[in-house]
Amino acid sequence: MNQSTTKRALGILEHLAGRPDGVMLTELGEILSLPKSATHRLLALLQEAGYVQQAPGTARYGLTLKLAMLGLRHYVCTGLDDLVQPILDGLAAESGELARLAVVDGDRLVWVAKAQGARSGLRYDPDIDHDTGHDVVLHATAAGKAWLATLPESEALRIVAETGLQTPDRFGPRAARTVEAFRPLLRDTRRLGIGEAVEEGEPGTGAVAVAVFDASRRDSAAVATLSLAGPMLRFGRERRVQLAERLAMAAQDLGAIWPLRLPTTARVTGPPAPARAITPRETDDERRPTAV
Repeated sequence: MNQSTTKRALGILEHLAGRPDGVMLTELGEILSLPKSATHRLLALLQEAGYVQQAPGTARYGLTLKLAMLGLRHYVCTGLDDLVQPILDGLAAESGELARLAVVDGDRLVWVAKAQGARSGLRYDPDIDHDTGHDVVLHATAAGKAWLATLPESEALRIVAETGLQTPDRFGPRAARTVEAFRPLLRDTRRLGIGEAVEEGEPGTGAVAVAVFDASRRDSAAVATLSLAGPMLRFGRERRVQLAERLAMAAQDLGAIWPLRLPTTARVTGPPAPARAITPRETDDERRPTAV
C-alpha cells in the first residue's frame, strides 16, 4: 500500500467514525473526491483487515469495533485509567460538575476520560463533539485554550489555522470564528495562566481548564489538560477562579505521577505564567474581547 492509498484509507476510517448508521459507497466517494471503483477497492481492503463491515441488505459501510478495541487496549496500557480516574472522580465529587482529561497527541488534543459530579438538577452532559475519543475543538474550549497557551504564539496560531476554526453548529455564540478573533483570547489565556470558555463550547455553559506538565521532565511541553464544565448559572467569575485553583492542585498531583511510558510530542517550551488571582470585580468584557 503506497502513501496515497494509505492516506485515503485512513480518510475513510476517520469519516466513518461517529457514523453508526453507516455511509453509502457513493457518499464516501464524493466526500473523499475518489472514483467509485477506487473507493470500493479501499473499502474491500479495510473489510479484509477487519476494520469495516457492510450492513446486510443496506449496502451501507460502517466501522467494526476493531479500532475502538485497539484504542482501548492502548489507553489501558498507558496506565492512564488507573492514575486519572480517581483524580477526576475527586474533582467531580467536590465541584458537582463535569471533570475531564484531554491528552496531547501531536497537534491534537483528545478527550480521554471524564467523571460527572452533578447528581440532580442542572447538569452538563456533552454531546459527541466533547465526548471521549474525540478531538477537542481547540479554539472554542477552555481545554484547548489552556493547552495552546503553553505553546509559542506562532505555533499555537498555526495549529488553530490548520483546523480551519471549524465550529459545530451546536457550539456557543461567543466562539471565535477567525484566527484574528482568536488571537486576543489566546493572549488573555496566557496572561491568566488558565483557560476559560464562556458560552463557547455550548450555549449556556461555562468551563475552566489548566495544563498538565510531566513533573519528571524539566522544561517539558504540556502533556494534557484538566477541566471542569457546567451550566453557566454556576460558572460565574468568582466560582471559575475557585475551580481553577482546585484544578491547578489536581494538575500538579497528576503531573507528579504521569506515566513515563506515555509517548508525548517533544516541544521545548515552558508552562504559561502562574495563574494570578482574578477578582470578582473584573467583568468578562473588561478582560477579554467579545468573541465573534
